[in-house]
Amino acid sequence: FQGHKVSVWDLLHSKYIPEENRKELLELYQAGELTLDQVKTVVSTIVTKAEAARAEQLESARSPRAELMVAEAEHTHPQED
Repeated sequence: FQGHKVSVWDLLHSKYIPEENRKELLELYQAGELTLDQVKTVVSTIVTKAEAARAEQLESARSPRAELMVAEAEHTHPQED
């Protein structure tokens, strides 16, 4: 993860995996319906998508268009005293 080795357990209990998903993955694994490799794949996919979405949000927030939109919104909605 981001160039560092991180255990599946740590990723499962990170901010990237919602509690519902974590419980479901662990139940499926304990029931023998998912292998450890499948759990790793699912967790990696969730974390990768979450990081990509976060990076995209940061990039769009920094874009000149976003700054223009904020400036326009401030101009068209004057604050009331």
